[in-house]
Amino acid sequence: MRRFLQIVVGVVTAAAVALAVVSFITVRRSFPDTSGTVRLDGVDGTVRIVRDAKGIPQVYADDPDDLFFAQGYVQAQDRFYEMDFRRHVTSGRLAELVGDGALETDEFVRTLGWRRVAEQEYRELDDGTKTLLRSYARGVNAYIEGKSGSQLSLEYTVLSLTGPDYRPEPWTPADSVAWIKAMAWDLRSNMSDEIERTLLASSDLTREQVEQLYPEYPRQNATIVGDAGTVEDGAFEAEPADDASAESAPDLGRSAVASLTRASRAARRLPALLGTGDGIGSNSWVVDGSRSSTGKPILANDPHLAPSMPGIWYQVGLHCNQVTAACPYDVAGFSFAGMPGVVVGHNRSIAWGVTTMYADVADLYLEKVAGDTYEYRGRRLPVVTRQETFKVAGGKSKTITVRSTRHGPILSDLDDDIEDVGRAGGGDHEVALRWTALTPRPTIKAVFALGRAQDWDEFREAAKLFTVPSQNLVYADRKGHIGYQSPGAIPIRSRGDGRWPVPGWDGRHEWTGYVPFDELPSVLDPSDGFIVTANNKVIGDQYPYVLGADTAPGYRSQRIRDLLTGHEGKLSVADMTRLQLDESNPLAPQLVPLLQAISLDDAFDRQGQDVLRGWDFQQDADSAAAAYFNVVWRHLLKGTFADQLPEGHRPNGGERWFQVVSTILKDPGSPWWDDVRTPGVVERRDDVLAQAMREARNELTAKQARDPDDWSWGRLHRLELVNPTLGESGIGLVESIFNRGPYEVGGGSGLVNATGWDAREGYEVTAVPSMRMVVDLDDLDRSRWIQLTGNSGHAYHANYLDQAPLWAEGKTLPWAFGERAVERSAENTLTLEPTRG
Repeated sequence: MRRFLQIVVGVVTAAAVALAVVSFITVRRSFPDTSGTVRLDGVDGTVRIVRDAKGIPQVYADDPDDLFFAQGYVQAQDRFYEMDFRRHVTSGRLAELVGDGALETDEFVRTLGWRRVAEQEYRELDDGTKTLLRSYARGVNAYIEGKSGSQLSLEYTVLSLTGPDYRPEPWTPADSVAWIKAMAWDLRSNMSDEIERTLLASSDLTREQVEQLYPEYPRQNATIVGDAGTVEDGAFEAEPADDASAESAPDLGRSAVASLTRASRAARRLPALLGTGDGIGSNSWVVDGSRSSTGKPILANDPHLAPSMPGIWYQVGLHCNQVTAACPYDVAGFSFAGMPGVVVGHNRSIAWGVTTMYADVADLYLEKVAGDTYEYRGRRLPVVTRQETFKVAGGKSKTITVRSTRHGPILSDLDDDIEDVGRAGGGDHEVALRWTALTPRPTIKAVFALGRAQDWDEFREAAKLFTVPSQNLVYADRKGHIGYQSPGAIPIRSRGDGRWPVPGWDGRHEWTGYVPFDELPSVLDPSDGFIVTANNKVIGDQYPYVLGADTAPGYRSQRIRDLLTGHEGKLSVADMTRLQLDESNPLAPQLVPLLQAISLDDAFDRQGQDVLRGWDFQQDADSAAAAYFNVVWRHLLKGTFADQLPEGHRPNGGERWFQVVSTILKDPGSPWWDDVRTPGVVERRDDVLAQAMREARNELTAKQARDPDDWSWGRLHRLELVNPTLGESGIGLVESIFNRGPYEVGGGSGLVNATGWDAREGYEVTAVPSMRMVVDLDDLDRSRWIQLTGNSGHAYHANYLDQAPLWAEGKTLPWAFGERAVERSAENTLTLEPTRG
């Protein structure tokens, strides 16, 4: 992405000079009116849009058409540039907006065919859902109609410095549906691991060593629904089964490794288009009335995604003036700009949270391609082709040929890393992707259905529609029930567990169907009174289907469980909010005693080591011990693995690496400790730990201070909020207009307060709790919420950054839901009226 962002401002000097004289009026030109009355053709009745001081709109209307029309209108007011950028990404048309530097991204997206699938999904939707999507689109278009780009957002003003003022095209329902494909790509589970594991197996590592780098789920960490449930008579049963040792799915997919052993080089992952990587996940948990101070459930959720400016979430409330069968919505929470409805939140009866399930819904197939045919079960089948043409702002158009097999699009035409995987099999192998999101599915219907659901049964009916991406859904209602449901289109494989690329030519590794919804794990009102999901394993090995082999190892989920069960007294909303901020490092209790036991000869080095004395293992921003520990951790990873792992496969330091290192810490003579670059010398664990401490002492002295008392984790672990286009233009003046930060924050990778960082690159924050919410089912107006930045996407608007300082301090905002509470917090009211009458 960085390459295309550098071309956004074509002539650096001219752009800088022009921007230097951008007036206050120009900056404010795109700010929306949030009070008064607007007469529009698209509404049938009066619509009120009540905003609080944070610019969060609560929409009131008489019917669903007007309700979702108004949601489209207010999101276009606040975030249209973000919406337009996203639709260009999801359509593979970004080069039309920012130039030829975006072609690589466009070619990849167009090869996957996100937009083609989204348009097909829309055509297959029921009339009621289509009507709501059209109403939303009409609302967007009612706002943007007749406006130039510079009247819609400051980003367009900057872009116009290198060309004519941009006029965006009308919004369509497919633009909204396509965004689901982008989120599904971010949350597609283990495809990157599948590639990396294969290429490591093709390096100098043994198969046993590769398995050590991808260990099984640790037994000491609980699964989401426990180890008792299984499938009985076509339905999931949460209670213990007669035979709890049901055979696991056969692991024959690894036979494909033989055709991949000669791979010479590949990078770690497919291109990350919208912010994927380690740390992308979530926490969500719920307690019932037996554990809460209110006697009713309390639900908490904080999804972990890449940071951006503005943040990915948009807060909104959608309220029918009278809730009836004809107008059933009274819901509030977090949505995506460009999508109607509420994705995560609550209505007047239920609340729900989401976390990434890490279901394995994508497989790579090696294909034997020769010319325009490929082999399948002894026959030669034609490769399906299509042409894709790309318009380029300020440049010539380009046309490519997209090739597909029965398994999906051929990725090796585009990506050198994937091509290396294919060539590893020798000669003519290509790599095709089979992915559930490339089959039209009605996930957008689930968003509307969740907003309408009033009880557990209706919630499960909505969850049944939540097919892509697969997400853990946590539930609570005002009657006192709590629950969990795993939804999604999860493939059943004829053989293998999805961890390795497989031969596409033999017909022995096909998907034979999808796990029936009624057989997916779920639980209602568990006896221990709480449910925790944090991307950990869903269920034990007695379950007859393979949901996904590469989940998080459960450190965050186990920490949350321990804090819930160890809490003295009943849990309040404030308690749940504090729990979201827990910064305890799960590896520190094991590693710190080993570090302290090492004798360092130099007093200078011992000063660094001494900061660990009395450390409570919490990684708060002011902690010197946390700074030292994490720098030691980075050097420990480098000292242990850099000699044996290819450069593109070295540890990023995330949650999986806690588990890997935890295992070898117990074996001081493990071969991993030995540096193979020092012949005749065999390093052991304590040699590596001692060297890591010396290097950490030197690094912190150089970066912060000689006196360890002056060290702090936050000064290393900083959060920059970067605009996804102009924020990385390479022009300092431009970047300063749209970017914000840095913020010094605590937390870290694999912690409950999951501010992830990449040990290969540095200590800067790469993933964050993108929002935090705690819902009180006893009194919904006592609920709390916050997002990463602010509800506005307009630089310099009062609501562009107003939530970020509070977020960084771990604070949340009151969440007004009832009409009286909304009116008490009101700052502005905009009324939409029909033009007639």
